Amino acid sequence: MRILVVVAHPNIEQSCVNKRWMAELRGHPDQITVHELYKAYPDFKIDVDYDQDLVAQHDRIVLQFPIQWYSMPALLKQWLDDVFTTSWLFRSGGKAVAGKEFVLAMSIGGDESAYQSGGLIGYTISELIRPLQVFSNQTGMIFLPHYKFYGAVKAMDDQIEKSSSDYVQHISSPDLNPIIVRKRMLDEMSKVM
Repeated sequence: MRILVVVAHPNIEQSCVNKRWMAELRGHPDQITVHELYKAYPDFKIDVDYDQDLVAQHDRIVLQFPIQWYSMPALLKQWLDDVFTTSWLFRSGGKAVAGKEFVLAMSIGGDESAYQSGGLIGYTISELIRPLQVFSNQTGMIFLPHYKFYGAVKAMDDQIEKSSSDYVQHISSPDLNPIIVRKRMLDEMSKVM
């Protein structure tokens, strides 16, 4: 399985969490391709053909970003708009990204308790990322469980270190896809019967 991680952090050098995650990802070059948007496109002029080819070459697409104002950074939104065009997605029978797996990896400044009903923010991360889930569904991708790290602003080095290895394990696990897990379970059950 080839994994593309699109990193979208506008100030990666000041980031403790996303910068460490990116370093961990780069330790797996045979399996993971890292595409750092703000480094590649500081002028916000996206090379659409290049990025469409990059997406096409990978099986699992991961968007890594900090939650900013309850959403994604501006360049990531522009990247989605520019790269995932209707003409590209739905030409040749709509198979440009159909069946690819889609994962979100988010760092969140606040505590988990803030992101729940009755909490300071009042909404869960799952509720806030609903537009990305709809995007995944409408483009034919399989929306897989996301990876999230709460308390990024006050995280200790050991927490960040652990999260980086947990993150890579999460996004590279074939078991992240419940369809694969269910098929394996059914295959094992049929052997017993």
